[in-house]
Amino acid sequence: MVTAGDFRNGLTVEVEGNVYQVLEFQHVKPGKGAAFVRTKLKNIKNGGVVEKTFRPTEKFPQAHIDRKDMQYLYNDGEMYNFMDVETFDQFALTADQIGDSLKFVKENEMVKMLSHGGEVFAIEPPLFVELEVTETEPGFKGDTATGASKPATLETGAIVNVPLFVNQGDVISIDTRTGEYMKRV
Repeated sequence: MVTAGDFRNGLTVEVEGNVYQVLEFQHVKPGKGAAFVRTKLKNIKNGGVVEKTFRPTEKFPQAHIDRKDMQYLYNDGEMYNFMDVETFDQFALTADQIGDSLKFVKENEMVKMLSHGGEVFAIEPPLFVELEVTETEPGFKGDTATGASKPATLETGAIVNVPLFVNQGDVISIDTRTGEYMKRV
């Protein structure tokens, strides 16, 4: 059990039957009245963010999130197929369960499956990936004074903004958390 006074960013707790991750917390001690903890919580199942206040002595069970390495195999049009690299068990998830978390992931790459109570709720791609630019317009000399960028389509179909010197066929590094161009490889 975790008390509201022990909340830290990133902590996962069960509140009112839902599993939340603490995004922000603030201990408030008003001049008059009892102290309280103001929090911003993210529901890990549906992604919704709520703000709640608690007494510092309120207790909540800590939610244990299982992170497991899985290999993304392929997409057959309707389902995304994965394989457990330890047991070689294969299973599939729907596009609704995946969301846009695989837009920077190629087939046969490793991802982390996040689950609670045996139910998968999210997929974490690697932090940085290297992908080939399949389509982009050529940059023009003299357009670089403002640090301009242009859209580029990657081999996974995702579109990111890249500097003007990046050409079709280049391999670039992408930060999957922000979707930003990092460097040319």
